[in-house]
Amino acid sequence: MAPIKLGILGAGIMGERLLRAALEQAADSVIISGIWDPAPAAMGRIATALPTVPQAQSAAQVIAECDCVYIASPPATHLAHMQAALSAGKAIFCEKPLAVDVAQTRQFLATAAGQRAAVNFPMASAFAVDTLKGWIAEGAVGTPRTLDIEVAFKAWPRPWQHDAASWLDRPEQGGFTREVVSHFLFLTLRLAGAFTLSERFAAFPEAGRSERAIRAQLQAGNVPITLTGSIGTTAKDDHNCWTLQGSAGAIRLRNWSTAERLGPDGIWQPVPNMLPHETMRPLVLRRQLEGVAAMTRGEAHQLATLAEAFAVQEAVEAILAAQK
Repeated sequence: MAPIKLGILGAGIMGERLLRAALEQAADSVIISGIWDPAPAAMGRIATALPTVPQAQSAAQVIAECDCVYIASPPATHLAHMQAALSAGKAIFCEKPLAVDVAQTRQFLATAAGQRAAVNFPMASAFAVDTLKGWIAEGAVGTPRTLDIEVAFKAWPRPWQHDAASWLDRPEQGGFTREVVSHFLFLTLRLAGAFTLSERFAAFPEAGRSERAIRAQLQAGNVPITLTGSIGTTAKDDHNCWTLQGSAGAIRLRNWSTAERLGPDGIWQPVPNMLPHETMRPLVLRRQLEGVAAMTRGEAHQLATLAEAFAVQEAVEAILAAQK
């Protein structure tokens, strides 16, 4: 089938990342019809690095000239862009978080039912997650007993995010819970099922800056979930681990792309020949973009739904609201 036309709103880190994936990995699925960002510096950077990419003069032009719009702007702008795209009859692929205001998002979802829309949680297309699913289906875990989610950072924002610190390290839109923890809550939805939140804590010790620590207790069916997150507690720029333990064994996803299974000797064994995260990421984004093309054509796809993204958003905002 002919590739669909993808327009991009936002030329920051995520916008450029998906743009490059489309050009280098998924040209048979999508073609870029245009990109726009209100910041001249961002548009200038794209023009220098990728001069053949069409640059639009406004968000409205991007929407008018595409089949599907990828919304990679800061979270507070997501709902308005999604509403404009749907009003124009276009499919939408929105960056996470879906939004930051739960009540406004709920109102939007009431008008978006049945529309072609998805949210960019790359774990929906991750090869490592496929491995975890296979292990669970094979009975490697048995009856699930506990799930632990841990994230930690040397500093926030991470070094590669500094250009976005003006909003990424502000409590209104930013913070690692929205940016990172949300991925692992989505993974939990996909592999453990719907969850409820029982206990929550968030620390905002620095005025005007995003959270520096969180703790939460959740429940997915009969499985208790412990979630912890912190800044300044590791020497790594980015540490994360999602661990499911059960009656027959344990599995985990470590540092985004490493699927591991606990051996009988008590040693974690990764999948043989597993590629590093930096190598896997563009391959995962290719699968995401293939899903975007399918979604735009009205076909079945594996992408995160608006309902899944909203469930994650509700949990994230509830945790952040419990600030101390």
